[in-house]
Amino acid sequence: MLRISEISLPIDHNDKDLKNKILKRLGIDEKDLLQIKIRKRSVDARKRSSIVFIYTIDCEVRNEALIFKKPSPSKDVFLAPDLSYSFACQKMICFKGMRPLIVGAGPCGLFAGHILAQMGFRPILLDRGKTVEERVMDVHSFWREGRLSPQSNVQFGEGGAGTFSDGKLTTQIKDPDNRCKKVLEELVSAGAPEDILYCNKPHIGTDRLIKVVRNLRRAICTLGGEVRFNSHVIDLQITNNKINGVVLADGDTITSDIVVLAIGHSARDTFDMLYRRGVHLTAKPFSIGLRIEHPQDLINRSQHGEFAAHARLGAADYKLVQHCANKRSVYTFCMCPGGRVISASSEEGGVVINGMSVRARNGENSNSALLVGVKPADFENSGPLAGVTFQRRWEKAAYEIGGRNYMAPVQRVEDFLAGKSSSGDPYSSPVEPTYKPGVVFSNLDLCLPTYASTALKEAISAFDHKIEGFAMPDAILTGVETRSSSPVRILRDDKFESVSVEGLYPAGEGSGYAGGIISSAVDGIKIAETIALKSTSD
Repeated sequence: MLRISEISLPIDHNDKDLKNKILKRLGIDEKDLLQIKIRKRSVDARKRSSIVFIYTIDCEVRNEALIFKKPSPSKDVFLAPDLSYSFACQKMICFKGMRPLIVGAGPCGLFAGHILAQMGFRPILLDRGKTVEERVMDVHSFWREGRLSPQSNVQFGEGGAGTFSDGKLTTQIKDPDNRCKKVLEELVSAGAPEDILYCNKPHIGTDRLIKVVRNLRRAICTLGGEVRFNSHVIDLQITNNKINGVVLADGDTITSDIVVLAIGHSARDTFDMLYRRGVHLTAKPFSIGLRIEHPQDLINRSQHGEFAAHARLGAADYKLVQHCANKRSVYTFCMCPGGRVISASSEEGGVVINGMSVRARNGENSNSALLVGVKPADFENSGPLAGVTFQRRWEKAAYEIGGRNYMAPVQRVEDFLAGKSSSGDPYSSPVEPTYKPGVVFSNLDLCLPTYASTALKEAISAFDHKIEGFAMPDAILTGVETRSSSPVRILRDDKFESVSVEGLYPAGEGSGYAGGIISSAVDGIKIAETIALKSTSD
């Protein structure tokens, strides 16, 4: 199999144009081209007057060796590398030890469970929340009526926090062992669009993620695993610094000498329990900020110029960063083209926001988090859970100024920059807020640390020079976003095992070792591999 990189084609190209480019690059006749597979496709919009698609193609040809014997072979043509994933156990085993327990059924837990099940370990997944189908009903009820279910919400339940997002599958982790590709292939097998295998910025969309998550669960069960819902782990059974089981809220205990903690970044009660049980934790940096909403048309025009309405491009996105005068950095995060701002609260008395898009990304607004990094030195107190206390303080502040009913405080950009509260009816604004259950105009300085507010104001003005209209007066800011990553790291060694409890495997975003769907899933795979190798070598 040959790989051809850097194939550039205009925006209106067709399949024949692509094939002709391949034939020309290889210097062969059409009859000698046996198979074409798109490996990567990206958009180069640096020149808005001449937007092009860039392809990397794998192809099978007759007489492959002759390609490299030509006098001047192209430097962009080479043998395709092997991207297949290799299991730690090369064949299904009949594991006779205690079944591994996985606490949490988000991306990390699901993929740890899926890989273990594929290798014959028959894992048991325990999630405090409900099935994704039931969870969706609870979340939409909260968005409509403001009645929060502490165990079934945007943060907790099958699929984890990533289920109610844009379903972005981008990551910057290094992947020499092809685990990312394994994740994407399993997602496609579970019903995700096939284009996630080759798009430069792949996404699934919340509406499609629900089906994918359900099918991943079914695959685990078909392979001999088990997924138990409404199974809230409230304690660990530890003897002589070794794990030997978990205790559920209903009083049931489950014995195992292997427990994977894939608990997500919002499992604050679990963090408390781990701290009390002597599991080594530390506070870690994370971020705090707001969401900004613009008309999607404005972002499309800014990014794509005369091609803004081109169906092939879809809704435009952006990624920005500003290093501010007060030594803070502001960056955009989880940008949701054609999406909406959502309530992501998981505790009573706190307002937490996030962004979400469906697969089509066809909403009127775009939104993105504008985040400022915070570190343990910024927290009001010390200790491993100081970041949790910090988050709660600002979530409660947003809850208070929003009216104490999970409505979110919002502010026009012009007013935020001027340091004054917005007034009037938010829903008569040219940019209509999308947050449910509802919003009230307020002053967002009241739910942010002063240094964060100061940096955000500088960054918004600076971003206006990069995206025309970013600081438009009627753009809407919503507060407050605090859950971009975990405020805690559960310390582990180079074998992915807790430094304080043998057999306990902190994993994924909640344990402070990942950030996003792909990196969390990959971390789960690494844990599964480690468990398999250790179990089969004992």
